[in-house]
Formats: sequence, C-alpha cells, structure tokens
Amino acid sequence: MNVVDLAHPAEEVAPELLGAILTHETPEGTVSITITETEAYSGSADPASHAYRGRTPRNAVMFGPAGHLYVYRSHGLHWCANIVTGVDGIATAVLIRAGRVIEGEELARERRGGKVESPRLARGPGNFCQALGITAEHNGTDLLTGASVALSEGEPVPAALIRVGPRVGVSKAHDWQHRFYLAGDPTVSAYRLSPRAKPSAGA
Repeated sequence: MNVVDLAHPAEEVAPELLGAILTHETPEGTVSITITETEAYSGSADPASHAYRGRTPRNAVMFGPAGHLYVYRSHGLHWCANIVTGVDGIATAVLIRAGRVIEGEELARERRGGKVESPRLARGPGNFCQALGITAEHNGTDLLTGASVALSEGEPVPAALIRVGPRVGVSKAHDWQHRFYLAGDPTVSAYRLSPRAKPSAGA
C-alpha cells in the first residue's frame, strides 16, 4: 500500500508521488514504473485543469474519491494518467509525466514499438501510459484496493533531488510552478513551452 496521503491538494501531493510505483498486472505480464515526474492540476482554481469549468462526463472521476485513476486522451493520440487527490467534490489530480521502468522492461518496450532506449520507455505522459498498458478502460480504477493497476510505496526520494518548475505544453497558467521532477534523471521529459502560452497569474 502506498504511504502517500492523497487527501490533499494536488500541488502538495505531486512531489510526494515522486519515487512511488505504479504497477499494472496483465495476462501478458507485469510492468512496474517508478514515478520520476509529475504535474499538479487544481480544478476550478486552475485554468489549465480539465475541471476548471465544472463537472462533465469526461472529468467526473477528478471529483473524487482520491486514489482513483483519471485517464483521458490527449490530442486524440495518447492516453494520459492522473492520480486523483484531495477531498470528494473538489477536483484535483496529479498528471504522471514520466517514470523509470523497474519491472517488465521487455513488455514495456514491446508496447512502445520495439527499439526504444530504456530511459525513453516511459518518458512523457503518453509514453508512460503506453509502456504501462493504460487505456480508457482503466479510467476510474481504484489504485489502493488491489486492482490490476496499483500504486505502491517506493524508495524514499531525498528532498535535495526534487526540482520544481512550470508545466509542460499547456497554454493557460503554464508558468505555475506545479511541475515536479527528479534532478538529473534521464527518464524526465524535456521542458516545452506551448506556442500559445501567455503570461498568467501565479498560484
């Protein structure tokens, strides 16, 4: 069982999830990935959040309870996985941006299309989901109750290794310091400013 207390705002939980492990057990095998990069999204207070304008059928999972998986399609191409945080009724979630495959590397590589270097297997939110085998069918999965997709405790991450910066590729509230990642880790994705980004108020 994961020791991270998820019943807090996303920006508090996001750095705590660094070093935690997501595991997916399937008939093809098991893949486990240590989380190395996250981004926090703060619901109605966050213009970049899917829940900024309220509850919809698409974002309903974000409104709780904490510990469930919110999965959505990005740009019609890639699945992205978020861990719901906070309290019921308030939509906050942490996007899992990158990780290091620690179990099932060959299966992860097969899912990613073959010749992919180890650090790149789960670098970027779409690649993370592809390597782990996460799709729309996992939306709403409870990560804390023994489902096939589960969140668990990993090795403690020293605070000195955690870096904070602006979120990647979003056009609204892009300069909020809600991205958290491990310094010097080769699995962490590169920062990319959206060409549509405009200055915004901090959070």
